[in-house]
Amino acid sequence: MIELLSRESAAQSWRDPAAYWGAIAHAVAEVSGPCAVIEVDALRHNALDMLVRAAGVPIRVASKSVRVRGVLESTLALPGYAGVLAYTLPEALWLARTHEDVVVGYPSADRDALARLAGDERSATRVTLMVDDLAQLDLLDHVAPSRGRAEVRVAIDADASWRSAALGHVGVRRSPLFEASDVTRLARAIVARPGIRLVGLMMYEAQIAGQPDAVGPEAPMMRWMKRRSREELHDRRARIVAALREIASLEFVNGGGTGSLESTAADPSVTEVTAGSGLLAGHLFDGYRGFDPAPASAFGLEVVRRPSDDIATVLGGGWIASGPARASRQPRPVWPAGLKTVAREGSGEVQTPLRGAAARTVSVGDRVWFRHAKSGETAEHVDRYALVADGVVIGEEPTYRGEGKAFL
Repeated sequence: MIELLSRESAAQSWRDPAAYWGAIAHAVAEVSGPCAVIEVDALRHNALDMLVRAAGVPIRVASKSVRVRGVLESTLALPGYAGVLAYTLPEALWLARTHEDVVVGYPSADRDALARLAGDERSATRVTLMVDDLAQLDLLDHVAPSRGRAEVRVAIDADASWRSAALGHVGVRRSPLFEASDVTRLARAIVARPGIRLVGLMMYEAQIAGQPDAVGPEAPMMRWMKRRSREELHDRRARIVAALREIASLEFVNGGGTGSLESTAADPSVTEVTAGSGLLAGHLFDGYRGFDPAPASAFGLEVVRRPSDDIATVLGGGWIASGPARASRQPRPVWPAGLKTVAREGSGEVQTPLRGAAARTVSVGDRVWFRHAKSGETAEHVDRYALVADGVVIGEEPTYRGEGKAFL
């Protein structure tokens, strides 16, 4: 358990890159091979800052963006955080052994996991499935007929993207349900189905939460798009929620993400917001106007060769974040300062060449520190995070991988 209320983190040591990365490097200097760290004061700062941004609306933690049970549990111990948004049903069943409120953020077609959910009364009271199509419930009924099974809790996922006359579809391709009529049609079919209870609604505004808007030539357009999309979504979500409450007693209306906590929390239709990436804070969040998270996680890779005087090559590095295959999804070398990947190679599965002034001074065996573009994917490459505070290792936490779990 990581104590996130144990002390103030006002010093914000990450404002001095040389001191910050130097202290982390010193703390794990004797650790060999790829090394991932969580700086505890930075994690504490991010967790508490997100509570301020949510303005009293409960935050459900997105496990996909963490994948470390110790971080999940430590965050959920803070007043203001409540519940987990899991990314697969097998993961949700695993977490439900110790957590009472786990919502699966995506529909599941995992037949074995559906059967386990339907056959376990305790899990069925703790886990909520996500649906946007009756075919998903048809599969559940095929795997575990309603007679004799536990009642299954479900939530509806409705599309929160923006349909712009000028830009077309803006957002991610998730649910086919867009208008209130689409959602209520499915809701009536759900409540009429034996063995199913409709308990919630989720609408994730990726085009608002997931788009940097502070720098670059596209920033003004992004800010305009976010404003227009917010206005449309708040109105549409209110209509959907009002119509759904005529059909079922909703326990929650979930929305948002780390990048939209303020605007989503300000929507009176929403009862909870989801966030996770902001805890560890990948470098994609460096480009947001509304908040400035601390770089709470990083990984270090060792220099193993010098193909030329101006290139240093580290072992590994192709730890790419999800999303479009752009340079922004690659890990960013942050220390020593000034290093960049080679344009024609980028971050490689086995090796990553780096150029820059520091490439001339590092030696074989030295460590280069990287920040991941997002957050959770780093945990798929390491068994554990070293916990660092004040330049020393104060503990470690296993990742899902370190606990022998690989959910997706």
